[in-house]
Amino acid sequence: MASDRLPPYRDATQPVEVRVRDLLSRMTLEEKAAQMAQIERRVASPDTLTGLPVGSVLSAGGSGPAERASARQWADMVDRMQRWALASRLGIPILYGIDAVHGHNNIYGATIFPHNVGLGATRDSDLARRIGEATALEVRATGIHWTFAPCVAVCRDVRWGRCYECFSEDTEIVRTMTSIVSGLQGPPPQDHFPGHPYLAGRSVLLRMRKNVIACAKHFVGDGGTHKGINEGNTICTYNELEEIHMKPYLDCLAQGVSTIMASYTSWNGSPLHSNYHLITDVLKGKLGFKGFVVSDWEGIDRLCHPQGSNYRYCVLASINAGIDMIMVPFNYQKFLEDLIFLVESGRISTSRIDDAVERILRVKFVSGLFEHPFSDSSLLDVIGCEEHRLLAREAVRKSVVLLKNGKDKKKPLLPLDKKARRILVAGSHADDIGNQCGGWSITWHGDSGRITIGTTILEAIREATANETEVIYEQSPSEATFSNQDYSYAVVVIGEEPYAEFLGDRTTLDIPFGGADVVSLVASRVPTVLVLISGRPLYLEPSLLEKIDALVAAWLPGTEAGGIADVLFGDHDFEGVLPVTWFKSVDQLPMNVGHPAYDPLFPLGYGLKMNLEKTK
Repeated sequence: MASDRLPPYRDATQPVEVRVRDLLSRMTLEEKAAQMAQIERRVASPDTLTGLPVGSVLSAGGSGPAERASARQWADMVDRMQRWALASRLGIPILYGIDAVHGHNNIYGATIFPHNVGLGATRDSDLARRIGEATALEVRATGIHWTFAPCVAVCRDVRWGRCYECFSEDTEIVRTMTSIVSGLQGPPPQDHFPGHPYLAGRSVLLRMRKNVIACAKHFVGDGGTHKGINEGNTICTYNELEEIHMKPYLDCLAQGVSTIMASYTSWNGSPLHSNYHLITDVLKGKLGFKGFVVSDWEGIDRLCHPQGSNYRYCVLASINAGIDMIMVPFNYQKFLEDLIFLVESGRISTSRIDDAVERILRVKFVSGLFEHPFSDSSLLDVIGCEEHRLLAREAVRKSVVLLKNGKDKKKPLLPLDKKARRILVAGSHADDIGNQCGGWSITWHGDSGRITIGTTILEAIREATANETEVIYEQSPSEATFSNQDYSYAVVVIGEEPYAEFLGDRTTLDIPFGGADVVSLVASRVPTVLVLISGRPLYLEPSLLEKIDALVAAWLPGTEAGGIADVLFGDHDFEGVLPVTWFKSVDQLPMNVGHPAYDPLFPLGYGLKMNLEKTK
């Protein structure tokens, strides 16, 4: 038989662990070290992938083959790098990773789903799973194998710039939404051991054709930092860490999540990137995780101050703590030099290196990467397809939360009249795809404007209203807007500018761009619904709340704003409820359910309905 002539690691009929051990036994120290490096695509070359060979390549936010590159261009780029890797001495394929955190959000024209805070408002685990499936297909269409998602942090302070990446402040809600892991990776096969990506035989050889490797992040406690400071310090007991922040990882492990990313943060002053107790004793020991742990972007550099000043120590501390793959991403030569030196000098054991590489190879074998290393051109048409856009629209309408409807005991404003003669649409976010999508959209921090293909809120309103309705749009209305004009009602759409990570850390959470002034002007003249686009609750002045007739929290809905029009005009009722507590004043923060002084403007779980059956 032909398979008899294959080395065991090449033989797909062999159990995964046999293949892992066989390949590991053939590798030099240099090849093992290279497997532990993940480099950015801009430094990938035949030398780095054939000569070394490096274990993984990633695209940073906004780093692609060309501006507005097509799915085909992405797939060609990844396949080219894969051919370089397969030409190495042992032919070990690379894992290509990307931050597809709310859809395949780096790719122009891809479907961008609501950010996690919006999905948390749905409480819909099946919806999360289906979004994972759709995201996986679009990622695989570009030849990419691995997404750094989901974020399963529990946000305990909305001043944190990554609040929108979290499903909720409540641990149990986050646990419910971890079903996205099964959507991304596919359900664990029957011979899967709970919590372990360990499989025998050939049961997964087709998985990577339509699924991707998921990555639960950021281990652990990143949502609990003091004052919500990004990359800050989470101060709590081990029991609190376990009960609040660690439980979602148990659900991810039960679904066979293959990779876990370490957090930039510290726990009681100890950086997670060098925390042996949490990574090795707890995650790999107590919880039995058999996949691999990857660092965050230049995460090990932060172990020294100034950053990376004693890089050899950074390598030593992180690898000995239990991190298996290092996201270098540019300084890979220095990383390999120091890692090899530390092994040869006995400061990092050979067994630690073998453990790390075994874990990396196990994930590559389990995912079917050796059998299916290249892109599948039959998937190219799924990028931004109608089915996925309809799913995103469903997610939007289920995530939107109605917080107010009517004032002074008058008739509720919502649902809006589709046949009104003239309506006003206003605000900085009414006709802006970039603002709708937020951070991690096309680029790392996102941007305003027509950054990709989709439907803005203004476009959705125009589509929803009858032909006889005149829709007047004024981004920044003035007194002249109301001269000799009679509006039935106004929809004002305002909110935050796009941001990511520390760029979003805020000590105050006022509505930017003078949004409150716009709302006040419009609401003093015409019945007004305020649609707030944001990654978290924002401060709402009591006088502003009194002036508006309706208030809708739309979070960061992504590209399919038709879902907002669906609920504004009553085609569907509101289903979303708050995934986080809405504060009265930033002086109350942090404030979560269970705090002794819990006195919110709107509590966790709050959300109104329009009772459409009664209004029809």
